[in-house]
Amino acid sequence: MDRAFAEPLCIPHLAQLAEVSEAHFIRTFRDTFGETPHRYLQRRRVERAMFLLRSTDRSVTDVCFDVGFSSLGTFSRTFREIVGETPSGYRSGHGPIVVPNCVQMANARPRAAAPVATRSSSFGEATAEVVPLA
Repeated sequence: MDRAFAEPLCIPHLAQLAEVSEAHFIRTFRDTFGETPHRYLQRRRVERAMFLLRSTDRSVTDVCFDVGFSSLGTFSRTFREIVGETPSGYRSGHGPIVVPNCVQMANARPRAAAPVATRSSSFGEATAEVVPLA
């Protein structure tokens, strides 16, 4: 899914590769990564779109289709849900990042909304809640 993020998602094919039923694949994927395969793929596409919006001057529509969305409306809505701003707003507020790639990837990755008491990354592992010192 990471390598072919721009291609349509085919749950039956992925389940067949994993040698499990479709329902078991989706359930296990959600338990492991904290989100469904469809949402994971959307997040990967938005992550790639964020990079393209920062580093190229391609139109938002071109970026939408380049990362695998088939509808500009769906792309814009999903981008706003994950990032918190529109694609064009993101582009105008974020120029190219000039930092090491590992730092860039860690800071540019969209985060899933999580309960306040316990937070987890988009891969399902728990992260410590930062408590300000008094």
